[in-house]
Amino acid sequence: MRLSLCNEVVRDLPFAAQCALAAGLGYAGLEVAPFTLDAEAPHLLPTSRRAELRRAAADAGIAVSGLHWLLVAPAGLSITSADAAVRARTLDVMQRLIGLAADLGCAYLVHGSPAQRQVAVPDDAARAEAAMARAGDWAAAAGVTYCLEPLAARETNWATTLAEAIGIVARIGNPALRTMLDVCAAGNGEAEPAAALLDRHLPGGHVAHVHLNDRNRRAPGQGGDRFGPILASLERHRYAGWCGVEPFEYLPDGPGCAARAAGYLHGVMEQIA
Repeated sequence: MRLSLCNEVVRDLPFAAQCALAAGLGYAGLEVAPFTLDAEAPHLLPTSRRAELRRAAADAGIAVSGLHWLLVAPAGLSITSADAAVRARTLDVMQRLIGLAADLGCAYLVHGSPAQRQVAVPDDAARAEAAMARAGDWAAAAGVTYCLEPLAARETNWATTLAEAIGIVARIGNPALRTMLDVCAAGNGEAEPAAALLDRHLPGGHVAHVHLNDRNRRAPGQGGDRFGPILASLERHRYAGWCGVEPFEYLPDGPGCAARAAGYLHGVMEQIA
């Protein structure tokens, strides 16, 4: 398993400085929220800017591991809207972000975006699932993995558990479309602990990514969740993917939060090695 820092934690720094900081703290990758690259239209970044970003990461000795927070910008997107124009625009952004991920050398994209997947009527869920199927096709063509992120019911009302997300990707049946586990979401919405969920579902091959964060929305080691059992489960099942460190509250600040999480997680990893 490899640790990646979700870059919005240090979004106030220039991208090259984000890469250098993460690498210096021992992260192997930077997981990028596209809106941090362009607040209005990150899916339309020019080729020259994409090359510049990839070069900055390489110069720091770090990978751009993946993309997440996909539908924050541009505004007004939805995979469940009954408005065909809104839905078409959203699908276009998703397809272009998959292209961006490939251009940056990413391995995966994480589709969370809870506000953009709210379900009001049964047809909304069908539209959401159809969008995931399209994303899986585009991801397969681009050589990346597209992950549907289960989020707690307090955030959204579609794909709120790992089992539900696995059901969706299993019905679609595209190996490039998978799911993932977010420790914070699991802690606030699942009946089982995160480690038990991993033990149950990793052997099935549908879980392709993990977000490490405490259920209190802070970084690993800054709350009550213990990450030893989680990392031990990943080790036990020979998980070779990325683990993105994704706190939502940055204490004492972004760089300090990133440093504390790296120190804590590397310490836990040494204990279970």
